[in-house]
Amino acid sequence: MSLLTEPFGTEFMLRALLGGALVSVICGIAGTWVVIRGMAFLGEAVGHGMLPGVALATVVGAPVLLGGVVSATAMSAAIGALQRRGRVSYDTAIGLLFVGMLSLGVIIVSHSRSFATDATALLFGDVLAMEDADVVVLVVALLLTAAIAAGFHRSFVVAAFDPRVAQTLGLRPGLAQVALVALVTIAVVASYQAVGTLLVIGLLLGPVVAANRWTRRIPTTMTLAAALGCLSVVVGLLVSWHAATAAGASIACAAILLAALSAALRGVVDLARARSADHSHQQPVDPAPAVATPSKGTA
Repeated sequence: MSLLTEPFGTEFMLRALLGGALVSVICGIAGTWVVIRGMAFLGEAVGHGMLPGVALATVVGAPVLLGGVVSATAMSAAIGALQRRGRVSYDTAIGLLFVGMLSLGVIIVSHSRSFATDATALLFGDVLAMEDADVVVLVVALLLTAAIAAGFHRSFVVAAFDPRVAQTLGLRPGLAQVALVALVTIAVVASYQAVGTLLVIGLLLGPVVAANRWTRRIPTTMTLAAALGCLSVVVGLLVSWHAATAAGASIACAAILLAALSAALRGVVDLARARSADHSHQQPVDPAPAVATPSKGTA
């Protein structure tokens, strides 16, 4: 048991555990809609869209998180503007801005000699370096995520199946789409400290995919995904402690492995149920007992 409890006896590991758990809940809420709406590419693009803002903040000495928020927000707004104009498709708009923002970030980075460490933390995360202020930011991000998800839940559900119906019901699918992009942006920005922009997709998708094997109700999926995300954080931190691996990468890898394990376990359960059903159908049916009929001459 000491192998499981010993790592969390240190203050920085406890902060990493708390911060990772908060990130897991945020990603569980946002990731459910990412999977339902097929928006995984958006999450990755927003993550890379943070790079110019982080680079500029580093160069001028401003808070890195502030630069990332401004950059990611600008990219999300640009995606929405391109989509509303109708000149290009949604995926095309994301692809163009993805490459453009990444290129701009690389250009800025190439002019800064002191950016290597910050770039590594941005791309791959540094959950073990979390401070109390980072935890407070995550709490605020979680409250904001929960408020958006609750306030737009009906709009998200209806728009996911038929935007025309949502428009007819007065649910404003356009505004719901903006809110959904904002939800993904918050999740990516909030998670970069823990797993980095390259690995955040692991926490956004892995726990939700694992949860989807066992439930189809959206609130239940969010809850189960958040729990599985927390489990991924615990497993990832333990592996990082004992095997001296990168914590953020270990957490993301644990989330993906949980999704694979959940799929395999669901397959075993479904196979067992199918065999049980076949077996019950193949059971011989006892013939009805013959009814003795009185023969002629019997009183």
